[in-house]
Amino acid sequence: MRLEELQNTLAEASKVFVLTDENVAMFWLPELKHWLGCEQAVEIIVKAGEKYKSMATVQRVWRALLKNKADRHAVLVNLGGGMITDLGGFAASCYQRGIRFVNVPTTLLAMVDAAIGGKTGVDFCGCKNQIGVFAEPLEVMVSPIYLSTLPEREILSGLAEMIKYGFIADEDMLEVNDRNYEQYILRAGKIKREIVEEDFKEEDSRKVLNFGHTLGHAIESFSHTTECPLTHGEAVAFGMGCALWLSVNQCDLDEEVLVDYLPKMRMLLSEAEWCLTPADVDAIVAYLDHDKKNVCGEHGFVLLKDVEKPVCDQIVPGALVRQSLLELMRYMND
Repeated sequence: MRLEELQNTLAEASKVFVLTDENVAMFWLPELKHWLGCEQAVEIIVKAGEKYKSMATVQRVWRALLKNKADRHAVLVNLGGGMITDLGGFAASCYQRGIRFVNVPTTLLAMVDAAIGGKTGVDFCGCKNQIGVFAEPLEVMVSPIYLSTLPEREILSGLAEMIKYGFIADEDMLEVNDRNYEQYILRAGKIKREIVEEDFKEEDSRKVLNFGHTLGHAIESFSHTTECPLTHGEAVAFGMGCALWLSVNQCDLDEEVLVDYLPKMRMLLSEAEWCLTPADVDAIVAYLDHDKKNVCGEHGFVLLKDVEKPVCDQIVPGALVRQSLLELMRYMND
């Protein structure tokens, strides 16, 4: 959909709402409303941060929609990072059994991953994305201009998801770094769209997108109980290291793939305040019990036989999972 078409769609909506967080609102909210030609849109501004990706925040959005008489012909524009696009998409898809929504990602991670593919949801009881639905946005508007206000840590977080595409689908994506990433943004989004189109509800081939995420989500959830929480991308960066280690030991992946990745992992985590230790391993593994990909209590991993050759639903013994965490922690703590 071209910008003009989207402007026309919003002009024909019964009412337009823009959901964003306090940080993004300061930089981009007036500009977005001007670009979209919806200066009269109702603003819904929530607190920034993963801890606000909750049912309480969703209820706040619903109250704002209800108070301002949103009907089924309203449109919600989600302006922000993955927290906003996930939460806003979920709120829109449930309100009056579903209103249209548009994602305008403002972080690299959201541009190449979170805003694309129709996954929406919120965290619940300390567990990542436990409540949600599949719902496609009307449009995803990607513009690198939003990256100009991002701190380096957020850029690195997005790079982790881009490198993931290199392992599972396109080896050229492994060349992404903090200097050339803009030229790879559209390719990354195209890879995800192609995978999602084959398997929208993650019943089969879409599972490859979870490479690095099984332990990554557990690490991210645990880190948010500590004084040094990790971003989603940082947790995935470490989770990919563990997945590669497991792939070497369970799927005969060439160990050089892991060795080549380790300096990249350290780079991706260079802005993080790293404080995970071997004493945290059992607590991290406990979060795996809540992973949505579990089958009959077994933890299913996406591993690699080779670069661009992922294998899904790999059951890994708990002892091996713990060993992967210990080995990668040892590397990070050296």
